[in-house]
Amino acid sequence: MTTNSKEVRVRFAPSPTGPLHIGGVRTALYNYLFARKNGGKMLLRIEDTDQNRLVPGAEEYILESLKWVGIEIDEGHGKGGPQAPYRQSERKEIYHEHAERLVKEGKAYYAFDTADELEAMRKRMEEANAPAAQYNSITRLQMKNSLTLSADEVKTRLESGDPYVIRLKVPRKEDIRLNDLIRGWVVVHSSQIDDKVLMKSDGMPTYHLANIVDDHLMGITHVIRGEEWLPSAPLHVLLYRYLGWESTMPQFAHLPLLLKPDGNGKLSKRDADLGGFPIFPLQWTDPASGQVARGFREDGYLSEALVNFLAFLGWNPGTEQELFTLDELIQAFSLENIHKAGARFDIQKAKWFNHEYLRNTPNAELAGTLVEQAAQDGINCSVEKAEKIVSLLKERVSFAHEIYQQSDVFFQAPASYDAAVVTAKWNEDAIRAVTAIKDAFQAGNEAFTAESAKTVIAETLTAAGIKQGKVMQALRLALTGVGAGPDLMITLEIIGKEDAIQRLEKALRELATGN
Repeated sequence: MTTNSKEVRVRFAPSPTGPLHIGGVRTALYNYLFARKNGGKMLLRIEDTDQNRLVPGAEEYILESLKWVGIEIDEGHGKGGPQAPYRQSERKEIYHEHAERLVKEGKAYYAFDTADELEAMRKRMEEANAPAAQYNSITRLQMKNSLTLSADEVKTRLESGDPYVIRLKVPRKEDIRLNDLIRGWVVVHSSQIDDKVLMKSDGMPTYHLANIVDDHLMGITHVIRGEEWLPSAPLHVLLYRYLGWESTMPQFAHLPLLLKPDGNGKLSKRDADLGGFPIFPLQWTDPASGQVARGFREDGYLSEALVNFLAFLGWNPGTEQELFTLDELIQAFSLENIHKAGARFDIQKAKWFNHEYLRNTPNAELAGTLVEQAAQDGINCSVEKAEKIVSLLKERVSFAHEIYQQSDVFFQAPASYDAAVVTAKWNEDAIRAVTAIKDAFQAGNEAFTAESAKTVIAETLTAAGIKQGKVMQALRLALTGVGAGPDLMITLEIIGKEDAIQRLEKALRELATGN
């Protein structure tokens, strides 16, 4: 897409009301990719105006999540910058000033209605079969506000400290237009918009006022956010006009929803719980209940794989390429290639990405983790042995921790043998073959490698007149306890000569007695 000569500035503005949803991570990612592609800056703003819903630790969680996936903030919360503070609760006076200005200019008004009066209005509307019980250009004329009360009464109420909110005065009959970068022209009639609250009775702004004021003051050029905010966009366009900022209004791009794995409906935490997969980037412990929610990081996903997966949830590069580094994503990304339709959250595809990234992870890096995991179980594993295990198994797993889970065979002889394989393959030829191979291993003096073991086995079986195809599964059974697994010759090299001989002797002894 083309941008104007002004520096591109985008923002990610989460609310610290709990753990960051994976959809929020995707929103942050798209903002980051767009900013980097266009040589711009990305800001982080904390939208904490709903003080009743704040959760301790949520801000720190947001920062750690962004850091883990590799999203670097140029300005904002945790980084600083010329428009500090970047936490909205610390900017109340700024919002109040703009709200009061709108009231003075007749574009907003004070509303003194109590909760009971608002409820009574809703009931009246419902009884009249009104399409929506809204506080709007019609109903506001029957309510207690600065449009219906005298100036003296309004002044008296304000001076006496009566609770009030400030509402936007939405025009009665007008089409409000927005050219969304993803969805094209969006047109909403003003009769569909209620007189939204701009300032709450606790002195805090609502999202609608705060984000417009902050985006303007912080020079935001593009607002890239979730589809759930699309219904509010015409209201925001109206606010930009009322505040005299229409010429500098940012361009909007509303991202498609993340859908359930079956594609039916918006993805929720319940869907993730039922499907047995995480929905948050990092593990989260609820400070109130102590309940622990799974995280992609703790489940074993590599951050690079998660980023690649998320990038494709609603966007594609227009090519067959699927694996991208972050730098490659930056170069390939464009808003034009974002879909309008919702994106199905296919956790199997996420696992595929993780498998592909794991395959390309250096063996030495994974070996270090394997050595540590073995040590925790009292097993002494050399780095050299760990690297061989990693090299053999990483093609067969989706997560790094699965390598160790499948490594028992390399550290200890089998405690039992697969009964089905014993019945099918453990016969006189198998016993003769395993005995001959054991004796050949004992007699050999050359280095015990996969290649040398392969040669010894082939020569031994040829001399005994036994075809390899008939006894190799029995040989694997004797060494590992099962009839299938990774390359047997490499397995032998990792086990080592002495251990291999002992395992073959054990199998001959125990299987011969029917144990």
